[in-house]
Amino acid sequence: MDKDLLKDTDPLPDRVGHVGGIESLTLDGRRHYYGFDYASDLVLSPMIEDPHVMADFASRHMRQSTGSHEAAHWAELVAAAVDGSALTDDDTTREFDSEALRAGLPEPGSHLLYLLGAATGWEDWSEEAPPEVRQAYRRLGFDEDDDEFLDHCLEAVHDHGAKARPDEWVVIRHHLTTAVHRLPGNWKLLFAPLAEGVTRIG
Repeated sequence: MDKDLLKDTDPLPDRVGHVGGIESLTLDGRRHYYGFDYASDLVLSPMIEDPHVMADFASRHMRQSTGSHEAAHWAELVAAAVDGSALTDDDTTREFDSEALRAGLPEPGSHLLYLLGAATGWEDWSEEAPPEVRQAYRRLGFDEDDDEFLDHCLEAVHDHGAKARPDEWVVIRHHLTTAVHRLPGNWKLLFAPLAEGVTRIG
């Protein structure tokens, strides 16, 4: 794990001053905290390991519906983020292992994919897809408004394998590797192993 990335507490571009709360996850057994805008489904901060640093970050760069608050207020929310989440009822979905991420594809509709979208701001990677990916989209008949196309592709590849579903695999590989490349701050710590796994499978 890159120690320099772990120390990254710079605000994420265009995500300062949002109303939000605190979430947490564990990566390779180490807990990380992050700010989250629930109204926009948007990650608001880098992943921060030190709870005191997280509280200080939130006091300087985040708000709640009642306005700005001191670090002591945020420290209570940081502590609560250890025991529960407003994003998922299943605590096991907040636990990640780099080797496991390298070993396989994410499950369709998983919390991991949700976090990938929330961290990248739900950008549409199909708009910048190379010709072979656009051709795969067309052959698969995906509607531009279908926001579950990646889940459809993952289901097909999980069930039949990448070789049996080459178009779905092209879409998966493009979406995941492009999204990981565009991640802000140190969110690459969580998702870079996923991109490595996709490259290895392909």
